Amino acid sequence: MHANQPDLPKHNFPWPHQRRFNAYVEHIRSTFGERIQKVTLNAGFTCPNRDGKTGRGGCTYCNNEAFNPSYCTPEKSVKQQIEEGIEFHRQRYRRSTKYMAYFQAYTNTYEPLQRLKEKYEAALAHPDVVGLIIGTRPDCINAEILAYLNELQKNTYVQVEYGIESCYNETLERINRGHTFEKSIWAIEETAKAGIPAGGHLIFGLPGESREQMLAQAHVLSSLPLSILKFHQLQIVKDTAMAVDYAKNPGNYQLFEQNEYIDFVIKFVERLSPSIMIERIAGEAPPRFNRAITWGKRVFEILALFESELEARDTWQGKFYEGKKQNI
Repeated sequence: MHANQPDLPKHNFPWPHQRRFNAYVEHIRSTFGERIQKVTLNAGFTCPNRDGKTGRGGCTYCNNEAFNPSYCTPEKSVKQQIEEGIEFHRQRYRRSTKYMAYFQAYTNTYEPLQRLKEKYEAALAHPDVVGLIIGTRPDCINAEILAYLNELQKNTYVQVEYGIESCYNETLERINRGHTFEKSIWAIEETAKAGIPAGGHLIFGLPGESREQMLAQAHVLSSLPLSILKFHQLQIVKDTAMAVDYAKNPGNYQLFEQNEYIDFVIKFVERLSPSIMIERIAGEAPPRFNRAITWGKRVFEILALFESELEARDTWQGKFYEGKKQNI
């Protein structure tokens, strides 16, 4: 809250806490009775737009090394990565005693079901792991996998996280995603029908999109049975096709400055359905990977500024939610 600002009145938000957005972390804390930390895993999978099934080269912005922890390498078993990850997090988050196995690197449903079972169940065999979060693409899910995950969640927490990135097919083609937004809609709806929480990842600032176009996505995503959303400002990461293009054509990119981004995300969440939990409002690539704007602040600092500004404006998630689908 800003200095010398009087206390603002409490609101009757449609979630059971007084944070001004539907915070995913509060839901997890309420569900498990304590903080649950993610342990990131690299199971050695690839992507259909890397191996030639859909395309080559991967998404133009993607370099997995920019977000994988040092312990997280596919040469190590799932068990070893979990044990090293738990030790890594115990030094930073000493209150955490239970963990989610987060299959993050590349596409974690892009293998035959039997191999997926081996990886997932190896993670769940660890006594401190209480659930799975599976990062994947909307074109790499099917009824067989969803049926298995439905059975699995009867005894543990299961969540599927899809890379939506944008609601605009022109953008998805430009960044070499290899799927359409219609495919994202299908995957989210099928996952929800299977009774599994569907998460989505969205990037703000992709080339070719105006601020108004990005903002309009709040209404469209609100019409889907999404449980969770993660936001990420576009960062130009080294050793990517986008970094090469940015070096040649920087004028084609309108990257967010820090305060501009906070203002934009506030406007976005004001229009977002209050039923969708927000897990993250910004991303963070290590400085050595960044080839463009750097904010000089960690993600938790950006979150604190975001929440302070929500208080200052006396606004909240869903304040201007229209409650109906709007086509783009």
